[in-house]
Amino acid sequence: MPQPETSRFESHAKTAQLQVDRLLATVARLEAEFRDHSNAEQALLAERDLLRAVLKQTPDFQYAKDLESRFITVNQSVATFNGFSHPDEMIGKTDFDITTAAQAQELYDTEQKIMQSGVPLIDFEELLLDKSGAKTWFATSKAPLRNESGDIVGLAGVTRDITTRKQAELLLEEQALVLELIALNAPLQDILERLVRLMETQVEGVYGSILLLDETGTHLRHGAAPSLPASYSRAIDGVAIGPDVGSCGTAAYRREAVIVTDVARDPLWKNFRALAMRHGLRSCWSTPILSHHGAVLGTFAMYSSDVREPGETETRLTEKTTRIAAIAIDRKHSEDQINFMAHHDMLTGLPNRSLLKDRLTQAMLQTQRHNPWVSVVFVDLDNFKMVNDRLGHAAGDALLKVVAERMIACVKATDTVMRLGGDEFVILLVDQPENTDAVSAVLNKIRTAVAKPVPFEDKTFQATCSMGVATFPHDGSDVDTLLRNADAAMYKAKESGRDSFRFYTSEMNTKAHERLALQDAMRSGIARNEFYLLYQPQVDLESGNVFAVEALLRWKHPTQGIVSPTEFIPLAEETGLIVPLGNWVVHEACRQNKAWQDAGIPPVKVCVNVSARQFSEKIGSVR
Repeated sequence: MPQPETSRFESHAKTAQLQVDRLLATVARLEAEFRDHSNAEQALLAERDLLRAVLKQTPDFQYAKDLESRFITVNQSVATFNGFSHPDEMIGKTDFDITTAAQAQELYDTEQKIMQSGVPLIDFEELLLDKSGAKTWFATSKAPLRNESGDIVGLAGVTRDITTRKQAELLLEEQALVLELIALNAPLQDILERLVRLMETQVEGVYGSILLLDETGTHLRHGAAPSLPASYSRAIDGVAIGPDVGSCGTAAYRREAVIVTDVARDPLWKNFRALAMRHGLRSCWSTPILSHHGAVLGTFAMYSSDVREPGETETRLTEKTTRIAAIAIDRKHSEDQINFMAHHDMLTGLPNRSLLKDRLTQAMLQTQRHNPWVSVVFVDLDNFKMVNDRLGHAAGDALLKVVAERMIACVKATDTVMRLGGDEFVILLVDQPENTDAVSAVLNKIRTAVAKPVPFEDKTFQATCSMGVATFPHDGSDVDTLLRNADAAMYKAKESGRDSFRFYTSEMNTKAHERLALQDAMRSGIARNEFYLLYQPQVDLESGNVFAVEALLRWKHPTQGIVSPTEFIPLAEETGLIVPLGNWVVHEACRQNKAWQDAGIPPVKVCVNVSARQFSEKIGSVR
């Protein structure tokens, strides 16, 4: 039975509604899926942006390259280091496009080896140059980049700037080497140059300089400046210190750091501005180098071609550099002082006996090459012991210093005045013409200068000298012979009345040998009791009574018989044998007096002659 129209309509409406509902459900599902996909894409985009932001802020270099070593991604640090404003500017480029050929080839070879072998390179150190040419140390790790199938499709790298760490390591290593050089007594200039170069490796665009204060304490001398223009270093070598003498002269004068950021404007550089500007030096920071006692040893300066002031790094380096430089300079001063003390007389500052043979040998070698004369002059002050005995050793020291200065003033700069000890000096006269007149003129000049009055405190005294001359090659062909013959000539001058000089003659050797033999015999005679006393009575002329006796020293030589006191007493005074001999006389006189009294003879005074030298060296105790 056919349905009514209303029923059919309702049935179609329900079917349509179901289709609409299904369509709406599908749309809703599609919309939900779209929303989910959109959210995922947005999340992915957000994650990518976050990753890019992190990579951009990371100071480490992060990058990836394809099999041809072309950049396929880099972070901002890589772009900035290579002179690009945005990482995308580097995509598709290779190292050959952005750095030197040598450096690019080295990077390429390393990366190709990694991609071909599949073996990563972890945390190796390399030195790279940026776009400006500045050097930077990096620690780099590079590993092969693989796809889902495991095939190598490129390379990924992470590089970290370790310049600060490397500089610190280099600083410590080089400081240790510098200290080792100091310990090994290396030349001071080598040590200072290495120290300055070390500082220059730590700071870009700075040139170091070390100046040394001279012995007078008034001028600065060149120490080390390996990177400064040589003409500039020569120009300031010997500059006087003062309140407005550039940075270095002022720093040494003030004993404090002087920072000049602009040489062109600073008044301290008014006298040196043109010199500095001519050599492109615009700023200079100088610090005094102080010893451990606080004395100024020199200055350490940093120069720059730019207007700039020192930062924390420069200040730290200055402290370390000046401290090590002070150690090196102090060590050198100590060595020089020890060496000077070993080879010079501390009272007069003259070369001492240890340098005598060396100086004479050198002079003789020069004579053999150029054929001038060399004269050896022995000088002995007359009656010097009397000055010590009467006025004291302080007066004797003053006399020796004055005499040394006067003798130096009488000879040429190429000649040498030396002190052997006591009142004995030796003078080497070199480049003399082959006649005695020139030598005689010099000796007369010395004799006159020595004899001038010498003031001491509120007194004035004079001294004379006796000199003996031996000339190479006529009076000896070796050092010992020349010295011996000059000594013999000097004694001849003394025997001839002192305050004179004598040239060596062969006859003097006989006399010298006799004198030496007498000296040895006298020393043996004291030991063998060959000396004895004669007692000369002292008589009162009115009463005729003996009131004293004088002890007179005599010597009975086993082969020569009685030796006259006029022969052995002067020799005993000169050689110092008068002291033991005089002590024996005092003891023997006392012994004899006691023996007389024990024999019943009334006590009598015994007069004994005592040398002034015995008083200065103390008479032996008397029992």
